[in-house]
Amino acid sequence: MRIVVAAVGRLKQGPERELAERYRKRAADAGRSIGLAGVEIVEIRESRADNAPRRVLEESIAIANVIPERAVVVLLDERGDNVPSEAFAGHLQGWRAQDRPAATFVIGGADGLAPSLRERANLAMAFGAATWPHQFVRVMLLEQLYRAVTILSGHPYHRG
Repeated sequence: MRIVVAAVGRLKQGPERELAERYRKRAADAGRSIGLAGVEIVEIRESRADNAPRRVLEESIAIANVIPERAVVVLLDERGDNVPSEAFAGHLQGWRAQDRPAATFVIGGADGLAPSLRERANLAMAFGAATWPHQFVRVMLLEQLYRAVTILSGHPYHRG
């Protein structure tokens, strides 16, 4: 199973990008032992439309176009479920057992996501009730992916 992170916006060079890449690489390397085929980041260009509904539509279409067929779709959303790390690992394990080709994690733009993309989601997930900057959400997601992989492989990184 592949992991795809579809994120609106680019991470500029700097500590956030370096930290995100560190966790992406760790998750990809450790994930091979449990059947993950890699962790891919797809950066979606922010829409330049002059109104929010149009920006949401354009960005959601671009995201929909990178979701692999039959993939699990997970939205990162402040209104989503707070998912403990062990439960997150369990979701990954379950999707892998269902022989899903990919799990796509969606980090939308500042204006949100189109209802059609929300309806397509298998899970909406939050990192607490706070609103986080998109670059932090990406880093936190990649860390949780790495943590989930270590839980599933019995690595001592997660000592919860």
